[in-house]
Amino acid sequence: MKKQIDIDKARQTSKAKSVFKEHSFEEDLSHHFHYTLGRDEVSSSHYYLFQALAYTVKDRLVARCRHTLQQRQDSNTKQVAYLSLEFLMGRALNNAVLNLDLSDEVAHALRHYGVELEDLVQTERDAGLGNGGLGRLAACFLDSCATMALPVTGYGIRYEYGMFNQSVNNGYQVEHPDNWLRKGHPWEVAAPEQVQRVKFYGHVTLQKDHLGREHRVWQETQDVLAIPYDVPVPGYKNDTVNTLRLWKSEATDEFNLAEFNAGGYSEAVATKNLAEQITMVLYPNDSSESGKELRLKQQYFLVSATLQDVLSHWVSEHGDNFSQFAEQQVFQLNDTHPSIAIPELMRLLIDEHKLGWEQAWQITSQSMAYTNHTLLPEALEKWSVALVGRLLPRILEIIYEINARFLTQVSYLWPANVDKQRELSLIEEGDSPMIRMAYLAIVGSFSVNGVAELHSSLLTGQLFKSFYQLWPNKFNNKTNGVSPRRWLSHCNPELATLITGKIADQWVLDFAQINQIKPFIKDKEFTNQWARIKFDNKQTLSAEVKAHCGVEFDPNMMFDIQVKRIHEYKRQLLNVLHLIHLYERIRHNEVDNLTPRCVLFGGKAAPGYAMAKLVIKLINNVANVINHDVTANPYLRVAFYPNYNVSAMEVICPAADLSEQISTAGKEASGTGNMKFMMNGALTIGTLDGANIEIFDAVGEGNYFVFGAKADEVASIRANYNPSRIIEESPALSRVMSMLESGHFNLFEPGIFDPIINAIKDPNDPWLTAYDFDSYVDAQHQAGLAYQNQQDWVSKSILNTAASGHFSSDRTIAEYNQDIWQVRPQNPTPKTDV
Repeated sequence: MKKQIDIDKARQTSKAKSVFKEHSFEEDLSHHFHYTLGRDEVSSSHYYLFQALAYTVKDRLVARCRHTLQQRQDSNTKQVAYLSLEFLMGRALNNAVLNLDLSDEVAHALRHYGVELEDLVQTERDAGLGNGGLGRLAACFLDSCATMALPVTGYGIRYEYGMFNQSVNNGYQVEHPDNWLRKGHPWEVAAPEQVQRVKFYGHVTLQKDHLGREHRVWQETQDVLAIPYDVPVPGYKNDTVNTLRLWKSEATDEFNLAEFNAGGYSEAVATKNLAEQITMVLYPNDSSESGKELRLKQQYFLVSATLQDVLSHWVSEHGDNFSQFAEQQVFQLNDTHPSIAIPELMRLLIDEHKLGWEQAWQITSQSMAYTNHTLLPEALEKWSVALVGRLLPRILEIIYEINARFLTQVSYLWPANVDKQRELSLIEEGDSPMIRMAYLAIVGSFSVNGVAELHSSLLTGQLFKSFYQLWPNKFNNKTNGVSPRRWLSHCNPELATLITGKIADQWVLDFAQINQIKPFIKDKEFTNQWARIKFDNKQTLSAEVKAHCGVEFDPNMMFDIQVKRIHEYKRQLLNVLHLIHLYERIRHNEVDNLTPRCVLFGGKAAPGYAMAKLVIKLINNVANVINHDVTANPYLRVAFYPNYNVSAMEVICPAADLSEQISTAGKEASGTGNMKFMMNGALTIGTLDGANIEIFDAVGEGNYFVFGAKADEVASIRANYNPSRIIEESPALSRVMSMLESGHFNLFEPGIFDPIINAIKDPNDPWLTAYDFDSYVDAQHQAGLAYQNQQDWVSKSILNTAASGHFSSDRTIAEYNQDIWQVRPQNPTPKTDV
């Protein structure tokens, strides 16, 4: 049953006007253009006009942000700190204009310059603060928190370079630096007076204070400064603006001047360079030991700076009285990456604020909450004891103490059971002992949640079963959601206008109301308009595909889309095998009932992930062969969209007919791309994995094309898995494999796809690609047949949007707040004019 919190008083209706008194928008825009930026004429690039517009909008954001913060300080309300290594915010201008209800004012002000808002939006670069679904989810959550006026502050890292910009050369992914900050970031506000100091290396000694009490001292450390940069996060038309605080690393001293003057130039600046490396690049490649160390540095840098920041604000208000801290502060750990926050908070409370272990542990374990986002063992981070001991010696001591006390609890439930202690220990034994960070997060948190019903069930029934037996009340589910403002109102404005014309505009704030469009399936005018908007969106995407990929997409064909991080468990490979199957049928003139389709891929492979990069190469080689075969052109066209990001998704999502969510069952924690496509009226072809199950339940059979093994079947299938026999017994898969093995798609690159062929045939293939192939082909055939009846397809499309109400991030955040955070929405009405 949908859980709600009373947020009506915290929201204003979309018709309400802000009571903030401000200068004329047109005057402010002119001032920033002519004086802040010193410009006289608008250039063809519109760059400076975009900057001036961003500054003008930011003025209004900052005023509301200042008021929001002051209001929370005055009310002494409970706070939430949301810690995440990623925040994939996308472009901010359009979102801010929408949420501040400035569209008319902006349009009026820009007429003087002969441009429209759409002309300036493309000038803004996507903020390089994330990679995939984890970061975009965090961004949606911040949007919902602000819209619901909840006192939540995001904390992340101000990466100078994003993961990378991706291009494709001869089918291969090529990585280029993503220097997204090169021209500055107009939305941020630096707060250097709130700098924090983060320690690394050194050693720990035992000392006595003036009363003879022993305590641990972490000394002779190499310190780094954490400089905060605040980015405003506006709620939807409610004058609430929350904050995303991003930390930048800097050296404590510019360089040793004496050493510099003596000629040691490199040595003098080495410390500065090493410090700034910490926030230089999003997720360094950790295939090397130095890469691992840098990633651990990033994680500790984030949590240490954040916890010190929160504690300093607490001490300024309450002094050293921490008796109510856990009742007034929650730290939400977004996945395992920030889990080192648990021993770091213990260190700060014990070493810096002189609390005893028991009191510090009670505070820590009652203020930390952990969200798990993955079932993949390799993503449940482990750090070597040797690395942590060298880089963070005091933290290692605290982890060992946490573990010793925890194992005492384990012994009470499972007396004399050494195997159980070994199973649950935070330290994994072996030649190189490892710290299990997910275990640390569970032990040190009062709440542990999964992100879809199946995912949470697998956590408690398999991955963390013994922890669940120990603490069943800790575990809960919070199915993910996405922001309907960003992923319907903002990215698909024509469809949003059509919906509002029928059911008014409150669905933007209460997305459950979207189900009210369901009766209009019988309204011919409505369904015709729906189909026209989809066609227009497909035309827009076709132009983008032509510009970026050089491939002609026909909007009359089915748009079949899979855009997401390239990973074996997401099975882009299965999609490619289906393309080869279709192509092979076309080559043999088996085209009866074959639905013409355009297939679009997009996504990045991690730089060190060889198999994922080889899959990108296969996609591009297959696409090249198909697109240059005149016999295939009327039926099949394929493109790989390079440098896929949030802004690209905002164009892709509204144009999709069929959404590919085809991960191996039991591997995808939730998925959020599936929700974005569903909101925009795409039908899903997918396994019963992650939130796909809940989407299937919501939309109903016949409006979702399901295939493949179920999660509870996977283990038994793997026990006797024989892909070679499956290939032999499947005529379709045999023909596909023959074409692949013949080198048809790599005539001048012999053997390059052998690793993929071998992986498909491997009895230990964890992704069960061969097993699910025939079922997938059948589901694709059913989807194609359904698309041929356009009137029925449009009805299914409307049904998907109508059934997507549960998948709003507002609903997810309401559940987080009711079950975990328990903070009060703040009345956004200002006390005084600004």
